[in-house]
Amino acid sequence: MGSKRKVLVVEDDPTIAESIAVRLRAEGFEVDLAHDGPAGVAAAESGRPDLLVLDVMLPGFDGLEVCRRVQAARPVPVLMLTARDDETDLLVGLAVGADDYLTKPFSPRELTARVHALLRRVERRASTDGVLTVGDLEVDPVQRRVRRGGDEAHLTPIEFELLAYLAARPRAVQPRERLLAEIWGWGEAAGTRTVDSHIKALRRKLGADLIRTVHGVGYALEVPA
Repeated sequence: MGSKRKVLVVEDDPTIAESIAVRLRAEGFEVDLAHDGPAGVAAAESGRPDLLVLDVMLPGFDGLEVCRRVQAARPVPVLMLTARDDETDLLVGLAVGADDYLTKPFSPRELTARVHALLRRVERRASTDGVLTVGDLEVDPVQRRVRRGGDEAHLTPIEFELLAYLAARPRAVQPRERLLAEIWGWGEAAGTRTVDSHIKALRRKLGADLIRTVHGVGYALEVPA
């Protein structure tokens, strides 16, 4: 029992919440449920889940506020669910610390694939033995800490994975599709705005000059020496 990964599902529709829980339990996860914003934050604090499946629209306060509060206390991967294919919602969700999103309706198979992929990416450690240093940027894959110019930055789990991947290949242009496949485990290119949003967050936290955009292709890490 102790080896089971724990997922907290915060969803106010009991039918959807239960169907997600049934599917994840069948996949071997331990699942807790909460049905509104305050209960979601409380359950995340007490249960210390390995991952959150979090609906955007919730009673009490919304999923964006839940995500903000949970991430402030402890970095944890978050998969957001939204009923609307609204780019603003999705980008705001990613900005407050969500790692991935699904638009309803979605298949249970797609949900579990995303959950497994997120956990795999978070658990994976960079193959390097030491700290990655590019210019004044330091990425420590063992302690999962990032500093630029000596100042520490607080990154979400997926932001860290993305930065570590780019830092291990400095100045090499990485296509969005490759980043999606390597970091998120996606086999198709439908989520390029997910990559763009996380790059934006890294620039905001670590400096606008950190990552170069190669238009029509992808991104490269180019920290001045």
